[in-house]
Amino acid sequence: MEVTGLLQASFCSPVVGRLVPYVPGEQPKIDKLVKLNANENPYPPSPRVIAAIQMAAQQGLQLYPDPESTALRHAIAAHHGLAAPHVFLGNGSDEVLAHAFFAFFQHGCPLLMPDISYSFYKVYCGLYDIPVEQVPLTLDMRLDVSAYARGEGASVAGVVIANPNAPTGVGLPLQQVEQLLKLHPKRVVLVDEAYVDFGGDSAMPLIAQYPNLLVVHTLSKSRSLAGLRVGFACGQAHLIEALERVKNSFNSYPLDRLAIAGGVAAFEDQAYFEQTRRAVMSSREGLILALEDLGFKVLPSQANFVFARHPQQDAAAIAADLRTRGVLVRHFKQPRIEQYLRISIGTPAQCDELLHALGSVLSGLA
Repeated sequence: MEVTGLLQASFCSPVVGRLVPYVPGEQPKIDKLVKLNANENPYPPSPRVIAAIQMAAQQGLQLYPDPESTALRHAIAAHHGLAAPHVFLGNGSDEVLAHAFFAFFQHGCPLLMPDISYSFYKVYCGLYDIPVEQVPLTLDMRLDVSAYARGEGASVAGVVIANPNAPTGVGLPLQQVEQLLKLHPKRVVLVDEAYVDFGGDSAMPLIAQYPNLLVVHTLSKSRSLAGLRVGFACGQAHLIEALERVKNSFNSYPLDRLAIAGGVAAFEDQAYFEQTRRAVMSSREGLILALEDLGFKVLPSQANFVFARHPQQDAAAIAADLRTRGVLVRHFKQPRIEQYLRISIGTPAQCDELLHALGSVLSGLA
């Protein structure tokens, strides 16, 4: 990113000019777009969530919220079969990740992560001056656990992976997550499970056995609450205590009253959660088949998106042409994946619109 003259001024700390900020998915101010570029849930939150937020808005907003988010912490703990001291809350999983990077990975040695993964991980490393060692995915875009092994005496800051991975959507079996934990027993292994509810294997059952495991979740995806900003981490109590120390040195009130109330209601309505996540998974499988019929190669996905490439057509050109037709997908200008498109799973109607537009695009590019 180009450093402007403003940032070169003496007012800024030296680190500011070196930062390369994360670029989120486009949030356009245009009506009637088929928006499949930011991995948002195509379905609204549970009606119980809306009712709970409306009730919370009518009382108590003049008061600070509970700094411990106690009600939501207990709801999350009960859902995952954990004790409340094993749960940490933050303003979206991005804030939870930021606190975790600060708390666990500033050892002066490299943090191991996949070369193709959530790009915010490298941003945090730049912010906190954490060295990075990127471990290449295999040719078929899978994570090779054996590549994370290091010889005796080698120092690493820890390991961070997304499972299922982003932007590929490929999941890692639980047995291999456990192998990763055993490779680095004295460092934190952070498993970011933002998309796990769409068919992945959660590492939550391993928490009691592994003191170095931290599992991060969000309510943005499977709970349809990207606009509410609720994230959480689960791990043994000593890890949660470290995160609390960082949080309370930064912002004691990361979740407001509306977010706490909405989050609790989201976990109370398990039936709605199951209904919507299964609808997304069903649409995903149908979309994969339809994309393959159009000539795309699609990676196996356990997320609410697919990662696809067309052997005969340029991905950037497809994305640009789709945009002119009112359909947004995500294209990454990054080595190894510049010919892939990440396509969020929409409603059946949105998927049909995407496929119709793709048919027209491919006909025009042929």
